[in-house]
Amino acid sequence: MEKRVIDKLAFILIRDKQILTSRSTNKSVYYIPGGKRETGESDIEALAREVKEELSVSIDKTSCSYLGTFEAQADGHPDGVKVKMTCYEADFKGELAPNSEIEELRWLGHSDTDKIAAVDKIIFAHLHEQGRL
Repeated sequence: MEKRVIDKLAFILIRDKQILTSRSTNKSVYYIPGGKRETGESDIEALAREVKEELSVSIDKTSCSYLGTFEAQADGHPDGVKVKMTCYEADFKGELAPNSEIEELRWLGHSDTDKIAAVDKIIFAHLHEQGRL
């Protein structure tokens, strides 16, 4: 059986030891905003497009800073299907507002890991160890 990996990007935005998360329509779990690359897109181009689509803001591509890459079982997929999340922080312009398939934005802290996806739990733990959450 081949191992399948879903390659995604994530926008990490932290304020007051909480991270911005989003919940899609008809979902109960919160995810760190982001998504998949389209053919030919760089990480930063894809991240900028996804953030604009989901959060209604424009990231400053020159301010993007790599945070880390994390992997875990993909939520809602068969065992063995992993998600690899490449995370970036960046400055942005505009007012954060849910857009597209996003129903709600919510700031979550380290104690809220029961509300998030498996790969996001690893990211939350990493940020907590750094004293950022």
